[in-house]
Amino acid sequence: MFKKVLVAEDMDSINHAVASILNELNIPEITHAQYCDKAWLLAKKALQDDKPFDLLICDLSFKEDHRDEKIKSGKELIALLKSEYPDLKILVNSIEDHPQTVKELWESGNIDGYVCKDRRGLKELKIAIEKLWKGKTYNSPTIEKALNQNNLLVLNDFEINIVKFLSNGLTQDQIQEELKILNIKPRSKSAIEKRLKDLRDEFNANTNPHLVSIMKDLQLI
Repeated sequence: MFKKVLVAEDMDSINHAVASILNELNIPEITHAQYCDKAWLLAKKALQDDKPFDLLICDLSFKEDHRDEKIKSGKELIALLKSEYPDLKILVNSIEDHPQTVKELWESGNIDGYVCKDRRGLKELKIAIEKLWKGKTYNSPTIEKALNQNNLLVLNDFEINIVKFLSNGLTQDQIQEELKILNIKPRSKSAIEKRLKDLRDEFNANTNPHLVSIMKDLQLI
């Protein structure tokens, strides 16, 4: 079983519940971090000391407070740690169940398991940890069901970003420049105009502001 686990979670009640599961599994070393920056620093120090963590259990959303955090979300923390520490097993434990979010995380190759914080969440967390220890992956049944929907709509980086930039008030010329900076293709004005028209048709939006409103309501941006 895993010997050293880092839990990145900002809710005390969840931390206690996760700790109880880890104790049931006889994991000897459990470290908690309520901020992403602290989790990153703990993981870096453990690696420098040649005593790395075996597993990261991470939420996706962290409430902002008076602290000025550089790493704003669990998704950012996961991507950062995985790039620096590819052998680290990563298990998401989150209330977030939007198919777009889950699919992006799985396709990134950065996670090994995804547990949804629902009524069966703690039971699933224990199962997930055991599966990851055996070299397998785990996905909550509710998440799996959502991902297997025939009508699941998943947008690519180009589509998500042009609508995000649009929602921030950028013109198409400015969007084109931002896409260049992010190295996202296609990036021509004609491609941007065409995809926005296609998206308006797909979402039955009359205007670009209407499209932005619909996509925000669907939590796609």
